[in-house]
Amino acid sequence: MSKQGNLSIHSENIFPIIKKWLYSDHDIFTRELISNASDAILKFKKLCDLGEINDQLNEPFKITVAVNEDQKTISFSDNGIGMTEEEIEKYITQIAFSGAEDFLAKYKDKMDQEQIIGHFGLGFYSAFMVAEEVVIDTLSYKENKSVKWSCNGGTTYTLSEGSRQTRGTTITLYINEESKDFLNLYKLTQTIEKYCSFMPIPIYVLEEGKEAKEEEPKPINETTPLYVKQPSECSDEAYKEFYRKSFMDFNEPLFWIHLNMDYPFKLKGILYFPKLAHELETIEGRIKLYNNQVFVAENIKEVIPEFLLLLKGIIDCPDLPLNVSRSLLQNDGFVKKIADYITKKVADKLISLYKKEEDNYKKFWDDISPFIKYGCLRESKFYDKMKDYVLFKTIQDEYLTLNDYLEKNKDVASNKVFYVSDKNQQSQYIKMFKENDLSAVYLEHSIDNAFISHMERENHEVKFARIDSDIASTLKEDDVDKTHEEKLTELFRKTLAKDNLKVSVENMKSKTIPSMILISEESRRMQEMMKMYNMSGMGMNPLSDEITLVLNQNHPLIHTISYKDLGEENTNLLCLHLYDLAMLANQTLTPDAMHAFLERSNKLLEMAIQ
Repeated sequence: MSKQGNLSIHSENIFPIIKKWLYSDHDIFTRELISNASDAILKFKKLCDLGEINDQLNEPFKITVAVNEDQKTISFSDNGIGMTEEEIEKYITQIAFSGAEDFLAKYKDKMDQEQIIGHFGLGFYSAFMVAEEVVIDTLSYKENKSVKWSCNGGTTYTLSEGSRQTRGTTITLYINEESKDFLNLYKLTQTIEKYCSFMPIPIYVLEEGKEAKEEEPKPINETTPLYVKQPSECSDEAYKEFYRKSFMDFNEPLFWIHLNMDYPFKLKGILYFPKLAHELETIEGRIKLYNNQVFVAENIKEVIPEFLLLLKGIIDCPDLPLNVSRSLLQNDGFVKKIADYITKKVADKLISLYKKEEDNYKKFWDDISPFIKYGCLRESKFYDKMKDYVLFKTIQDEYLTLNDYLEKNKDVASNKVFYVSDKNQQSQYIKMFKENDLSAVYLEHSIDNAFISHMERENHEVKFARIDSDIASTLKEDDVDKTHEEKLTELFRKTLAKDNLKVSVENMKSKTIPSMILISEESRRMQEMMKMYNMSGMGMNPLSDEITLVLNQNHPLIHTISYKDLGEENTNLLCLHLYDLAMLANQTLTPDAMHAFLERSNKLLEMAIQ
């Protein structure tokens, strides 16, 4: 005996909307149907635990997904609580349908997949994204007669007697032509693993109609993932293995933070600090967001502080509001509390590492510094906690805090931090500093320009100066003879055809460096900013006017050019070469300048053997 019923009294049919809804996210039907199966089993387990019923089957709880490519079906079967005919009428044709209707009414104008977090809400009716017909065969724990419900995507459904013999529910989807990719076992398994790899009930994916494999099938999910356990239950090797499996990254993480909170909201997870393969590698993080062990989305910056997206990890927050737009999440006070908690836990872990394992903290610094600096730039609370634990690696390979560096170098330059932005280009300056026991710090990462400005804003009395922007007082003698400075300025300007060139004569302690270039810190930063904002083509080039050629009167070449008449040709050769040598030690020459430099070098070599 079968009967028919109407799904809705409304004239509009929601199925065409469902079918075209979020085309790229049609795979969520697997998550929705498996989540429903898991709920059905958990409800039955709860009743058993309360002593209200006995489990007559006495078999392991499980969810089985079976694909049959020949019949173009995918079935989802559980041994959970099952449904009676009345419950199908109530939950499938009324509550679930109304829920799907409400969801579509609210979001049908926001079909951009980036706008709605997770796309939870379609529930059971998400099956019609991929199916032309859906059949439910269910047997309630209360009864001994199963019920069959079927619908082909119209506004009516049919109820009849089912064929299921044991408690639970089987939902069979007759896959439409556009979605036949899901009939591929590998594709289907991948999709289920994406959403359900941590579901609390074992999930088996099988292929029907093909020769059965001899080995015992294994569940594709981990029902008790590491992050739901207490940290005391987890070994270092278990953390590393979980990292490898979750992110397919076979480089060991540096360290991790296990999040475990029950009040005022529930949140569990593990955040890993990945090791960079080399210092120039860009950091590509990946934070997976879960809700009750069901995957929601990746890298949701409205929930997870943006700087944490440089890490790799899993965060599970059952209290997180779903089915909300990103703009609502941004202004949600509860979500802000979650972000603040995660930020605090990360800072606390880093500070604890510094205090308890300072050697390891210093060893990790090169890998974690971009993350910490980015966090300081993006989150004021993070900076306030971490400011005394930011390290600077010196050219002597020491790792110092800002205060330690300033204290150690207070006799050289009060509240000034000399830094290196390119150890190869600035090698001459580094050598000079080392020879005179001066310290400078390496700031070579792309984030460091912004970080330097941030540190100067937060520490008003401190100034950062690149190693080639100034000559520290300890690098030169006080008794400099400026007698010939005006004459040499005129000579170099004329020879180089640079009317605005600044020339400074200094009595430097080094006798091996005849000339060097200094570049104004302010002007160089301005040029870098213009380059970053693509303003360099606007006819402004402040840097050329802010280069100073320093001539070392303690070097025989400068002494010779100052006091002897070498003839115009030789003097010009010497001036050009001294300038190019200084430029080479500071930056790469243009192709034309390099060509001229090489020709001149050959000429000077020829002159040396004549």
